[in-house]
Amino acid sequence: MEEILNAIPHRPPFLFVDRIVELSGTKIRTAKDIRADEPVFAGHYPGQPIMPGALICESIFQTGAILLSKMMGGMTGGIPVLTRVNNAKFRSIVKPGSTLDIEAELVEKVSNAYYMKGKASVGGKTSVTVEFTVTLAKEAP
Repeated sequence: MEEILNAIPHRPPFLFVDRIVELSGTKIRTAKDIRADEPVFAGHYPGQPIMPGALICESIFQTGAILLSKMMGGMTGGIPVLTRVNNAKFRSIVKPGSTLDIEAELVEKVSNAYYMKGKASVGGKTSVTVEFTVTLAKEAP
């Protein structure tokens, strides 16, 4: 967890990556254990908890931010900011007790824009696929 906290500015309760599984060049795999006691399940949905698709996407975006941080040697280039989401597809639900397997890949870099794609799955079954763009914003003085 310390490695993740050193790589990105996100913190609980808005941190949706538990561990780095594999890091190789322009690709990364991470994991998130979906616990039944997560606050989101109090309202989504009582009695039939389902991980919101937007938060699954966020886990992919955070995984992409970790990749960029690792590629650049830390957050010295700025804070990762999501600027575009394309082709998000929600294929299956994710329930508490599952482990979300998350992948992100850098597809292309143009100037300060990082074009990425990602996928989240449970037990080999794809839950979400998405393409996204991140830029690095300089911190305010």
